[in-house]
Amino acid sequence: MRKYCFYICRMAQSFTEENYLKAIYKLSLRSPEGVTTNALADRLDTKASSVTDMLRRLAEKGLVSYQKYQGAMLTTEGQRVAVEVIRKHRLWEVFLVEKLHFSGDAVHDVAEQLEHISSAELTERLDAFLGRPKYDPHGGPIPDSQGNFPMAVRVRLDELAVDTDSRIMGITDHSAEFLGYLTKVGLGLGTGFKLVDRHAFDQSVELQIGDRTLNLSRDAARNIFVSNGKSN
Repeated sequence: MRKYCFYICRMAQSFTEENYLKAIYKLSLRSPEGVTTNALADRLDTKASSVTDMLRRLAEKGLVSYQKYQGAMLTTEGQRVAVEVIRKHRLWEVFLVEKLHFSGDAVHDVAEQLEHISSAELTERLDAFLGRPKYDPHGGPIPDSQGNFPMAVRVRLDELAVDTDSRIMGITDHSAEFLGYLTKVGLGLGTGFKLVDRHAFDQSVELQIGDRTLNLSRDAARNIFVSNGKSN
C-alpha cells in the first residue's frame, strides 16, 4: 500500500510539473523576456509562493531557467516537454470530437487528463490513426513528433476583405460561452464561407455559408481566425 501511494504521489507531482511547463510555454509567447510568478499564479489559479517553490524544483531538474524577481524561461528540455504535452492534448481533443463525438466545448477538461499519458508509441499511433491532423477542434496548431508547429496563413475575421472565400481556422476566445455560441450558429473549424458584407455602422459581418446567411458582431469576428483566401 505504501509503495502504491508513493507511485500515485509521484504521478501527481509529474502531472503538476507538466502543467507548469505548459503554462510557462504559453505565457512566454506573449512575454519572451520571462514569465513572472504572478502571471503563473493567475494562470494556474494558485499562490505565488507555491509557484516559486515549483520553479525552484523545475530549475533543479534543468527544465526552467529561474532567478527570483527576473521571471522564468524554459530550457531546451523544458520546452520539449511542454510542446509534447500540448501535442498530446490537442491530438486527444481531435479524437474526442471526431471519434467519440464530444462537443467542442466539452473536450478540454478530458484532454487535460489524457495529455499526461507518457507513452510515445500511443501518441504516435493516435496521430497516425487521426490522419496526422494539423489543428485541434479549436484551431490550435498541433506540433509534429519533432516539435514543429504547422505554418498557416490566417487573419482575423474582422480583417478579412469583403467578397472573399475563406474558412474557419481557429479562435482566440476558448470560453464555454463563446464555444457554445459558435456551436449554436453552426460555425466550427473548417467551416467554409464567403464574406459578403461588412456593415459600416457597427463593423458586423455578413457571411454566406452554403444556402444560408449569418451575421456576426464585430466582437465575435475579432475572436475568429480564418484563412486569408490564398490557401483555402
